[in-house]
Amino acid sequence: MRRDRQAKIVATLGPASSSAEVIRNLFLAGADVFRFNFSHGSHEEHSGRYRIVRQIEHEIGRPIAVMADLQGPKLRLGDLIDGSARLRPGTEVELELGTTGTAATRLPIPHPEIFGALSPGVALLIDDGKLRLTITTASKSIATALVVVGGRVLSRKGISVVGATLPVSALTEKDQADLAFALDMGADWIALSFVQRPEDIAQARALAGRPISIITKLEKPVAIEHLNAIVAQSDAVMIARGDLGVELPPHKVPVIQRQILRTCRRLGKPVIVATQMLESMVASPVPTRAEASDVATAIYDGADGVMLSAESAAGQYPIEAVQMMDQIVGEVERDPHYRSLLQETHSETDSTISDVICGALRKASSILSLAAVVTYTATGKTALRAARERPVSPILALTPNLALARQLALVWGVYAVNSWKIGAPPDLVEMAFAVAEREGFLTRISTIAIAGGMPFGVAGGTNLLRIAHR
Repeated sequence: MRRDRQAKIVATLGPASSSAEVIRNLFLAGADVFRFNFSHGSHEEHSGRYRIVRQIEHEIGRPIAVMADLQGPKLRLGDLIDGSARLRPGTEVELELGTTGTAATRLPIPHPEIFGALSPGVALLIDDGKLRLTITTASKSIATALVVVGGRVLSRKGISVVGATLPVSALTEKDQADLAFALDMGADWIALSFVQRPEDIAQARALAGRPISIITKLEKPVAIEHLNAIVAQSDAVMIARGDLGVELPPHKVPVIQRQILRTCRRLGKPVIVATQMLESMVASPVPTRAEASDVATAIYDGADGVMLSAESAAGQYPIEAVQMMDQIVGEVERDPHYRSLLQETHSETDSTISDVICGALRKASSILSLAAVVTYTATGKTALRAARERPVSPILALTPNLALARQLALVWGVYAVNSWKIGAPPDLVEMAFAVAEREGFLTRISTIAIAGGMPFGVAGGTNLLRIAHR
C-alpha cells in the first residue's frame, strides 16, 4: 500500500462516508489520515467510524492516522425579537448583553467576553462575514456600531471579532468532554480550533492529563501575531482558510498561507492546508481548474498534507474527490520544478548533531539515489527531522510504537512501519534491509541510508548515520 507521492491526504468522515465500504475505498483511493469533525455527529457515530478505520487498518496492514477535530468556542447572536432584522449600511445599531433582544433595533449577544474586548474601531463580523459592523462606543453590557456591510441577519448566527483578543479559552465544556472521549477512543491527533495564543495549547495539554499530539488550527488573525511561538508549541499545524478568510480580506489569505507554510518548514512542524480545496466536488464529479491549481500550489509550497472537508464528509463524490487530490499531488511531485522549489525554500541546517545527520541524509539521498532513508525512531523525532529535509528518497520509519506509526502517517514522505522491538546495533542493517525489501522499497537500487539515536529504542538525539549496500 505504498503511495506514489510524498505529501499526505486528509479526508473528513461524515454522513457520506460512514460505511465500511466507503471508508475502505477512501483509504484505497489515497486517504492517509481520517478527520473526525466533532462539530458534527455524536460520540456513538464517531465510535462506529473509528472501529471501522481500525478494522481496515488491521486487514490492510498499514497504520492509519485518526484526527479528532474539536469544535472550539462558537460565538453566536442571541434570539432576535422577530427572528431576524435588516441592517442598513451607514446606520447605527445597538448591541446588548443577553440571550434575547429587548427591542427590534437591538442585537442580543450572550457573551460577556465579547463586550469585555470591544472598543471603538473593533470590527464585528456576522454570519461568516456577510455583515460587517464597526464599534463606535462600548461598555460592559451595551455597545453601538456602524453598519459597514448590511443585509438581513437571523437569530443565532455566528460572530467573529476582528481587532481584539478575546479572553476565552480555546476549549469549551463541550471540547473538554470531546477531548476526553477522543483520547479514550484512541485518536492519534487532536486538532485545536480557534487558537489565539500559545497558552491555549498549553491549556489543552494540561487538560488532557497525558502526552498528546496537537494540531493547531490557525484560523484567527490574532494568532498570526504570535505565529512563531504558536508553531513552536504545536506538534503540527492546520491552515484553516475558511475561518481565516472570514476575518481577513480574501486577498490576504494566500500571503498568510505561504507565511505559515514557510514558518512550519523552518521549524520542522508538519503543516496541512485545508478548507474549500475541491469544494465544487461536493456536487460535481470533477473540480474546477482553479481548485486543482489551489491544491497544486499548496504542494509546490511544501505542505505536508492537503485536506478534504465537506467533499468527503457530505459530498456526492467522496471517493472521486480523494482520487482527484491524489492525482494532483502525484502530478506536481513528478514535475522537476517541484524539487527545485523545495530546495529553494529549504532552511539552513541547525547546528545540532541531529540536524547535521539529517542534513547529510538529504545530501546522500540526492547523490546516491538511495532506495530508502531508514530511520529508527522511538519518539518520531528522527523521522520528523528527516522529513524537514525533504529528501529525494522515501523515508522508511521503523518504530516499536504502533500509536507513533499512526501519527507519522500525517508526515511528508514518511512510510511508517510498526516493527518488532528494536534490537542491538549489529541487527540494525539487516533489519533495515529486511523491512525495506518486504515493503517493496528495494528494486534495482540496493543502497540505503540508516539514521537513529544511540542507544536504540531509547528517546534521545539522532546521532548515527550509516550508508549500507547489498
